Amino acid sequence: MRNVKRKILWTLSLVMLFVACSPLLAFAAEEGEEYVPQLFATPWSLLPPLVAIVLALITKEVYSSLFIGILIGGIFYSGFTFEGTITHVFQGGIISVLSDSYNVGIIVFLVILGIMVCMMNKVGGSAAFGEWAKDHIKTRTGAQLATVLLGVLIFIDDYFNCLTVGSVMRPVTDKHKISRAKLSYLIDATAAPVCIIAPISSWAAAVTGFVPGEDGFSVFIRAIPYNFYALLTIFMMVGIAILKVDYGPMRIHENNAIKGDIYTTPDRPYADAEKEIVTGKGKVIDLVFPIITLIICCVIGMIYTGGFFSGTDFVTSFSQSDASVGLVLGSFCAYVITIIFYMIRRVIKFGECMSCIPDGFKAMVPAILILSFAWTLKAMTDSLGADVFVSELVRSSADGLMNFLPAIVFLVGCGLAFATGTSWGTFGILIPIVVAVFQGQNETMMIISISACMAGAVCGDHCSPISDTTIMSSAGAQCNHVNHVTTQLPYAITVAAISFVTYIIAGFVQTAWIALPAGIVLTLGVLLVLRHIYGKEEG
Repeated sequence: MRNVKRKILWTLSLVMLFVACSPLLAFAAEEGEEYVPQLFATPWSLLPPLVAIVLALITKEVYSSLFIGILIGGIFYSGFTFEGTITHVFQGGIISVLSDSYNVGIIVFLVILGIMVCMMNKVGGSAAFGEWAKDHIKTRTGAQLATVLLGVLIFIDDYFNCLTVGSVMRPVTDKHKISRAKLSYLIDATAAPVCIIAPISSWAAAVTGFVPGEDGFSVFIRAIPYNFYALLTIFMMVGIAILKVDYGPMRIHENNAIKGDIYTTPDRPYADAEKEIVTGKGKVIDLVFPIITLIICCVIGMIYTGGFFSGTDFVTSFSQSDASVGLVLGSFCAYVITIIFYMIRRVIKFGECMSCIPDGFKAMVPAILILSFAWTLKAMTDSLGADVFVSELVRSSADGLMNFLPAIVFLVGCGLAFATGTSWGTFGILIPIVVAVFQGQNETMMIISISACMAGAVCGDHCSPISDTTIMSSAGAQCNHVNHVTTQLPYAITVAAISFVTYIIAGFVQTAWIALPAGIVLTLGVLLVLRHIYGKEEG
């Protein structure tokens, strides 16, 4: 099987290289003209990410799959010329995304969190918390519900959520023999789905900026009860934990975890990091204090970038904050405070704190590499006009299908976010279209459709292997990335199917008081059927 995967990758690579080297079309536009690729705003614009996703799922190898997708995007953009392909892939892609200030801020935030996690491990804070949790959290169900609760409470930002919840709950879930794949799912399902229904979050700030001619914050609040995918995902997690039901590849991972193997596959990219945990001087406070400090500092950092200390009110400062800069400022302040705290407690020497810098950076290298490739792939897709193609598709579907439009918008949002790996980009494309269709005609349907757009974007982001949130969840749980994607997909698709039916209901009844309970009943019914088919898991 492994040889077959290698042959697939080599064959595709050689084909891409051959095509790139064939001078079929000239890349350079005439002087003074803006270059528009021949395949701009066509269905072909969605092919590069789809190839990358399919290859990653087939070969279980992320880096080469993403690069082949990037290469296909460069070939389509350049018109199948060698020079144009290489120039666009590197100058318009990799170099461009890595010189973007927002992206660099996220990478710095990742590195600082990696360093802090390394310090917490070295002083024994994580191990001490694991021992404490072993005495207070008695069951596997309790450990899963505690993970969900912590994920719901940390609603500020999805990146922050993924890495913080992972750092805190890994010792707990490991003690109760919960697979890293299951932990990744719980983290991912309480990241974007929670942020998209939290009024004070970086996601709320993004959405409010995409609603032209309306009070964006008010629209966001009114759309929360109709965000069926986010709400039903949270209900699904709780139901799975209480009913003790797992299905698909996740069931294999969970059965192996109960027997003592929390990884299942031979590839364990973070397994060596566990050896660095010290169990001597550390206490629970050595993990709790840095995490609380991190939360407080990141909130302050975000409202600082939104102008809170210049007189702007709290909600407005949050809605116009720069999440990237705010998280960097907050995490750095928390890092410095944590070092001082450890020095006062004398649980670690200053030199050992500094030695955590390269170790923390190394721990985040896999996540940074995958993120960089994912951002580059998105740049390729943008340059091919995927957003223009999708927006025209939605506009053409609006006439004559008004009652079904929320369900259609949900599906389009799922597809676009899955292919591009970005929720925020999907908001920016679809929400203005929805507002233009319904503004001044049917305000309730506008709210439902905007919510469907947000739900679809989160669903596609949740399923996509190239989504930054999915990548962060793998890093936070220290789980093999492809394992996380393949085990999570059946769960996300189940909730997506139920949400689609619920949006059809909402399109006709136009009230959350009927549609949301119907979705909850459907979800519970599906879980009970699955439990009947697969039975309860052990433990």
